[in-house]
Amino acid sequence: MAAADNPAISDRPEGRPLHVAVVMDGNGRWAKQRSLPRPLGHRAGVEALRRTVSAAPKLGIGWLTVFGFSTENWSRPAAEVAELMALPKRYFETDLDRLNREGVRVRVIGRREGLSRELVRLIEDAQARTADNTAFHLDIAFNYGGQADIAEAARRFAADVAAGRRKPEDLDEGMFAGLLATAGSPPPDIIVRPSGEQRLSNFLLWEAAYAELVFQDVLWPDYGEEHLRAALTEFAARDRRYGAIVADDVLAAG
Repeated sequence: MAAADNPAISDRPEGRPLHVAVVMDGNGRWAKQRSLPRPLGHRAGVEALRRTVSAAPKLGIGWLTVFGFSTENWSRPAAEVAELMALPKRYFETDLDRLNREGVRVRVIGRREGLSRELVRLIEDAQARTADNTAFHLDIAFNYGGQADIAEAARRFAADVAAGRRKPEDLDEGMFAGLLATAGSPPPDIIVRPSGEQRLSNFLLWEAAYAELVFQDVLWPDYGEEHLRAALTEFAARDRRYGAIVADDVLAAG
């Protein structure tokens, strides 16, 4: 499906590519079904990320935000947390040069607290090397939580008010969005959750206000272009009204 033929974007009045956000869920269950250690499920999930990032631009997607590690994941067993912490290093070491050549801008959103200095340096290097790229935008939510991000944005605004840099009445939705970790990216058009679960799990809570939610019964390590294409097809069939109504509804209401 070429971007120009994609029904999910062909009628978009703003004309910009789609922003798709994905909860990468189901790695552990995928490994369990195969009697494999959970770390192998997470490594298979990285392969699914590669497939998805490769497919997204071909399908008219300009922004892809993926949920890799939540602030709640610290409660998992230490060995699993260590494996999850190692995944960004593996991904950037093998893929960053290619992503940079292909014009992908990489950004990692989430708290740096708790991450090793080596991982923070790796993240900062990936962001710096790709900062000027514009062909595609990949945001990786890592050590991220939607509630924590909203609270941090509120604290920053409160600090500005206390310092006299802003007034309480300055705050509106647009300003607040600019204080979030996702500032600079458009709100997601679609939030996809594979694995059969049907919840946001603290992902992009503010940004999800008018996103279409698509739930798919496939575990993340099995995810690929055909599943992303199916999510876009479902999205294209949705009637997005952003709280308004269309003329036909007014006439039908009499």
